[in-house]
Amino acid sequence: MNNRHFWFPLVLAFLSGIVVAFILFKRLQPKSHFVPQSEYGKIGEVLDYIQNYYFDTLDNEELIKTTLTTLLESLDPHSAYATAEENKRLTESLDGAFEGVGIQFNIMNDTVMVVAVVSGGPSEKAGIRAGDRIVSVNDSTIAGNGITNDQVFKLLRGKKHSKVKIGIHRPGFPETYFFDIIRDVIPTYTLDVAYMLDATTGYIKLNQFGENTYNEFLDAVFTLKNKGMTSLVLDLRGNSGGYLGTAINLCDEFLPKSDLIVYTEGRNMPENKIYATAIGNFEKGDLVVLIDDFSASASEIVAGAVQDNDRGWVVGRRSFGKGLVQQQFVLSDSSTIRLTVARYHTPSGRCIQRNYDKGTGDYYADLLRRYESGEMDSANNIKFDENLRYKTKKGRTVYGGGGIMPDFFVPLDRDNNAMAFNEIYNSGLLIEFTFNYATEHKTEILRKYPSAEDFVAKMTVPDATVQQFIQFYQKKDHTIPTLNTTSQKELRLWLKALIGRNIYEENGFYPVINSTDKTLQKAMEVLHTK
Repeated sequence: MNNRHFWFPLVLAFLSGIVVAFILFKRLQPKSHFVPQSEYGKIGEVLDYIQNYYFDTLDNEELIKTTLTTLLESLDPHSAYATAEENKRLTESLDGAFEGVGIQFNIMNDTVMVVAVVSGGPSEKAGIRAGDRIVSVNDSTIAGNGITNDQVFKLLRGKKHSKVKIGIHRPGFPETYFFDIIRDVIPTYTLDVAYMLDATTGYIKLNQFGENTYNEFLDAVFTLKNKGMTSLVLDLRGNSGGYLGTAINLCDEFLPKSDLIVYTEGRNMPENKIYATAIGNFEKGDLVVLIDDFSASASEIVAGAVQDNDRGWVVGRRSFGKGLVQQQFVLSDSSTIRLTVARYHTPSGRCIQRNYDKGTGDYYADLLRRYESGEMDSANNIKFDENLRYKTKKGRTVYGGGGIMPDFFVPLDRDNNAMAFNEIYNSGLLIEFTFNYATEHKTEILRKYPSAEDFVAKMTVPDATVQQFIQFYQKKDHTIPTLNTTSQKELRLWLKALIGRNIYEENGFYPVINSTDKTLQKAMEVLHTK
């Protein structure tokens, strides 16, 4: 199912609460511009008047934060201000471990939206999904009351083994679902899984581009090549970005020497072109990159470099469309601003940044419009600006101005026949049951299936286990929807996958779930026919 039943059109934000790509691969020094003091002095004057004459009590720190945040947001959707503590939180998932529930979120319209769930973290294991809206924490309502990012962090962060109860509204379902999440150390691995799809095809899934991603990727490539890999599927779906330097290093592994990877240009930054070097551990094998509407920034650099150089094929749905580069500047109190300093261009010359002339709100609402326009169902509903046509190295047409359009489009899976299973999954009881089941039968399962590979290849969910779950569900929820053939298949698939995750971690999960993944099936078709 691969989240296809729960993936909902949300605004993917790169503001507080979201890991963003902001590190330049080369530190560039901006030109010096003299601006009369009086031009900037007005801001200080206004703040002084507010502090000295405003009728009510003010939090000066909050006033400064609001002023800087509003100022930067007025420039573009990705320039942002962060306090020292917020900045620490924003970079933790790229550089180090921390304790909490493991989600990335954004507050929009006074609602906490889950934008991404850390792979292998407590929230994912509990059943939280991208697209969920958090409406309560520990029975206290947090929706519609002006909650701030800081307040959300304080509610969700906590010591390892402590529990937090979260109330969720899941789009498309009227109920409020409650999940008990046991906080833990959040894993900072950016590579979810690497395994062989068949005798010659490897699969690597990256959830972001962090400090250690390149080394994790190299280890996976060497391991898979030793198992016979000559073709690779690189899964960047849901990967919201990270460090540009990491993305460039990854591209260098695929591209031969002197191929252009990316270039940047800005008003105060000289054009900077980055080319592939002679180093590369997968320059010859067939390559497919998977993307979707939540693939952004560094993910788009990789997909664009592969596509424009005709190095491989891109499969999936149109990517987010973030073509702006941020540089971080540290202020005197250790707070920071991430300021957009340049645009990046793919090798063909295109900038894939979406238009943001109508403001940040409209910019993020574009993702919702994609669903409403029918884009997720058919590539024919996607409209590109004919003035932004570019050519790949072999002369294929690609477009700028709206993300990376895949070479092979795969529509969103809207299988209405699985609605009964969706209702079951949304209850969270499947997560609870498989955790208990795996705990009780771990020794038996490991004896029968010593490795994740054995489990994936040989394990089938017994009818008795299905009935045991149904009884468990009825006892907890009293009623169970009628399961047609499709929902029965989904139930067996997810029972196996979640039991596998609890015992073998991601190596027992993704190979099971991916077995019915239509985007991955299309990738394999492309590899075998192109």
